[in-house]
Amino acid sequence: VQLQASGGGLVQAGDSLRLSCAASGGVFIVNSMGWYRQVPGKQRELVATISARGITSYADSVKGRFTISRDNAKNTMYLQMNSLKLEDTAVYYCAGDSRNLITSSRTDWRSYAYWGQGTLVTVSS
Repeated sequence: VQLQASGGGLVQAGDSLRLSCAASGGVFIVNSMGWYRQVPGKQRELVATISARGITSYADSVKGRFTISRDNAKNTMYLQMNSLKLEDTAVYYCAGDSRNLITSSRTDWRSYAYWGQGTLVTVSS
């Protein structure tokens, strides 16, 4: 399974951006998916996760601003990011796994077998 993240870019604080993550290849369905982000020198951190049935979870820092969704027919996951802040600047990675992970596992980056290449989001003042 390959995951391809896209949609990153340079935006101003307060702007919106939508990231996409397309899954392809293999015979396994990607059931559990998530977005993580990482700033150089810091640990990878959770942004949001979504189960195959659409159950979502968010990091406190993005609640109310970001929305994770998926289109199973298109094998694609999205992250709608609104009211972007300077501290949202990071490389965003999409992750997936064929298992139906429970929420506590979906929020642990070590649970995922598949990772996209990352897309850079830069928020400027």
